[in-house]
Amino acid sequence: MSTNIIVTIIQFILVLGVLIFAHEFGHYIMSKIFKIEVEEFGFGFPPKIVKLFTFQETDFTLNAIPFGAFVRPKGENDPEVAGGMAAANPWKRLGVLFGGPVMNLLVGFVLFTILFIRLGVPDPKIVQIQDIVKNSPAQTAGILPGDQIDTAGGVSVTSMESIQKVIQNNLGKEISIGLTRNGVSVTVSVTPRLDPPEGEGPLGIVMTNPTRMISVWESIPMAAQSVAELSKQTVLTPIRLIRGELKGDNARVVGPIGIFSIYRIANERDVEAQSSPTPQPTAAVLTFVAYISVALGITNLLPLPALDGGRIIFVIPELLFRKRVPAKYENVVHMFGFIALLLLMAIITMQDIFNPIQLPK
Repeated sequence: MSTNIIVTIIQFILVLGVLIFAHEFGHYIMSKIFKIEVEEFGFGFPPKIVKLFTFQETDFTLNAIPFGAFVRPKGENDPEVAGGMAAANPWKRLGVLFGGPVMNLLVGFVLFTILFIRLGVPDPKIVQIQDIVKNSPAQTAGILPGDQIDTAGGVSVTSMESIQKVIQNNLGKEISIGLTRNGVSVTVSVTPRLDPPEGEGPLGIVMTNPTRMISVWESIPMAAQSVAELSKQTVLTPIRLIRGELKGDNARVVGPIGIFSIYRIANERDVEAQSSPTPQPTAAVLTFVAYISVALGITNLLPLPALDGGRIIFVIPELLFRKRVPAKYENVVHMFGFIALLLLMAIITMQDIFNPIQLPK
């Protein structure tokens, strides 16, 4: 195994560990807010190596498996334990259960905010030439990559749709294109093709919207919108798969090995961006972490036994009907649910091994 792979594995473990730590810290914070005692906050997973310190009633421990963290509230599954989780008011238990997923969504929101500030956003009102097809009308007319399109056929260009409309209305007719090239205005004449080769378009150009840098205040609503949209897609994807609206190849469930494969590809892209002749901002890994954080938060809210969402389902009857599901039944459901999740994870891991993730370069 090469040194680079080992370093990447360590980085991946640390990244995923931080996200799991954030999740557990959300549970811890909400427990403290609602005065529910927490017996242990563990860094990593058992077996325990050493107790680091005690803060209030909580033992902070270092554990052997260096992956994430865990929180152990007092009386988590026993409503007879005074001052414990299971004995708390249902609204307080609900708050603690939501604390972890909400913390993951908050982490995703912060990362998306950083991404927008660092990379900027496409400006839909400015249209720029990204590439030119060889032997196309655009190349013949002298249009160059990097040119900004200002006018087309005497009409101001305010979006990609506006120039596409002008081109479609003038197929086979010569039109003038007003460009800005290195700060200088240039006008060319070009005739959009009536029957262009497949995939080339009437002019043979590839357009893009150049990015513009934005402020923190502009990035905040955009980051919130990104989290909301990603959350929506995470919930709708299984439904779309069941309905047959989405092919399984386009939306497969991945386990730790599959997630690592995606992380490694993202890391390679950042390395390539840094080492290119014109270095670009590295954002693939940061984008990956933002997506995983949001997905982790939403997945934990799914109504599945052993997950936060499954535990939330058992609190709802108590809120609605003032009648609690007996703890012994709830614990059995979560136990079998946890076993089922472990089996599902084993199946997914085998899939990741024998059918590795392949992403387009």
